[in-house]
Amino acid sequence: MRMLAAWLAVVALLVGAGAPPPVAAQPAGTLVVGLVAEPVNLDPAQVTDLNSNRVGRRIVETLVTFPEESTQIVPGLAESWTISKDGLHYTFKLRKGISFHDGTPLNAEAVKFSIERQINPEHPFNKLGKYPFANFFFGNVKAVEVVDPQTVEFILKEPRASFLAVLTAGAASVVSPTAVRKLGADYPLTPVGTGPFKYVSWDRGQRVVLEKNPNYWKHPVKLERVIFRPIVEDQARLTELLTGAVDLIVGTPPDFVAQLENNPKVTLLKQVGAHVWYLGINNQKKPFDDKRVRQALNYAVNKDAIVRDVLKGTGSLSRGPVLPNTWGADAALKAYPFDPDRAKKLLAEAGYPTGFSTTLWVPESGSGMQSPVAMSTVIQSNLKAVGVNVALQTMEWGAYLAKLRTKEQDLFALSWMAGNEDPDMVMYPLLHSSQWTPNGPNRALYKNDKYDELLHQARLTTDQKKRAELYREAQRILVDDAPWVFVDHEIQTAAHARRVQGFKLHPSFDLRVETISLK
Repeated sequence: MRMLAAWLAVVALLVGAGAPPPVAAQPAGTLVVGLVAEPVNLDPAQVTDLNSNRVGRRIVETLVTFPEESTQIVPGLAESWTISKDGLHYTFKLRKGISFHDGTPLNAEAVKFSIERQINPEHPFNKLGKYPFANFFFGNVKAVEVVDPQTVEFILKEPRASFLAVLTAGAASVVSPTAVRKLGADYPLTPVGTGPFKYVSWDRGQRVVLEKNPNYWKHPVKLERVIFRPIVEDQARLTELLTGAVDLIVGTPPDFVAQLENNPKVTLLKQVGAHVWYLGINNQKKPFDDKRVRQALNYAVNKDAIVRDVLKGTGSLSRGPVLPNTWGADAALKAYPFDPDRAKKLLAEAGYPTGFSTTLWVPESGSGMQSPVAMSTVIQSNLKAVGVNVALQTMEWGAYLAKLRTKEQDLFALSWMAGNEDPDMVMYPLLHSSQWTPNGPNRALYKNDKYDELLHQARLTTDQKKRAELYREAQRILVDDAPWVFVDHEIQTAAHARRVQGFKLHPSFDLRVETISLK
């Protein structure tokens, strides 16, 4: 503890007084980014974590996208699109003259290939990867048809109001068919797309290096290269920024946010994004298959204290999975108050008057995980106070995600970035029964037929007011069923050196370094 306190004092001194000169000048035109965990792979169609997406999505692109600082859908690789009156046909006109990094042309066949490799079990490259979100994103796709070299049509089995939002997701990225055929199972380690940067190398545990695409169609890329470094420990990541070893970090340690705001050597950015952090509960496993036990856990955890004392202004209290103040949120929804006595009463009613013992799986770090060990330690203490003895088991991020596919979890700490404000992008994948792991990200193994039907109906209408009503009713079911302990929504933070110009946070949590120039 003495060593930790002394180390923190040094960091505090750096933060308060300004960092010393850089330890070594970065090569001209090179941006060094400190990530909170190492990417798992670089094919966004296969990944479930934000760090992989933040790197991989610099390489590949989607038909539609978001502009800066907005989740309004705009043209991407497609210059325009039409939607049939029955909502079953989406037809996209591709931009002309765009090539993949390997020199092959972007065309409708490439779009068809990119989607069908995920959803068609007979596709020759389907078995070369795992596509965990394919069912959620494209399970409603009946066919992808090439109309002509620059026109591609998606035919749906039934209408889906959120389908354009789906096509902004990493899983909808368009890849080079030539590269996939050439590289096979190695494609996720050496991806080829149309994006602003090209893959160069990956030194496991150390760095991923990308270099600019000189022929990028959208705008000239001002950086020569980007180096992404995984720096798991929060204070180490901060120190690397303050000493000039890295230019940009995400996941700023909450303890130092206030000081960084006043530090002349760095710029701190903060923005609310479509994110939720939750304590997952295995709804199919005793004693958690009893709703009263799950409700008791919600009453037992002091979410206000976590937001106030651990996150220190980098999170806002959660009442459910949907981000407050967005069109699908229920403003009347009540958060579970901190009420240990009520928790004890519910546990006794469920047959556990003296509590029980369980385990809580926690990643050491990870995309959007804020301060998972510190947050989980508070939760452990809160639950012990009502008789629930929790053993924490921490894991490296990649191993943690693999472990969650086993369905062996009791309690687990996790987060989700929806990518945009449409409730379908968070409520369906995380809590619809069709999305149970390992076929989807419903790792709580939650199932409620009424909830499922409400979400299905919300997909069938394009009337946003009607959709909002359906989602609000579904959120009320969730609060009563308590499939998770609802904790917070992250206020994302990033900090960068003054030489970094033009960087902006995005509400989707995408890390758009292609907007950066260096002075």
